[in-house]
Amino acid sequence: MRKVFRWEPQPPGRLPRRPYRDSVLLYAVMAVAIVVLAALTGGGLVRAVVVGAFFFLASTAWSWRRWRERLREQERRRT
Repeated sequence: MRKVFRWEPQPPGRLPRRPYRDSVLLYAVMAVAIVVLAALTGGGLVRAVVVGAFFFLASTAWSWRRWRERLREQERRRT
């Protein structure tokens, strides 16, 4: 018998208390992990810093945009 998975949107959950700060902290840790991993494996450190910085900026911008949309949508539902 074959199972069929359905990827239906989940109902919006409760928002974290500080979503913007949490996003920055998470992505900063991940960017540092990219640099540390490159240093441990003998990769180019300058290149790793550039990739880590790009990752941090792109992912933070994306998550902040999504949080802002979600907060606006939640505000619309209240009114």
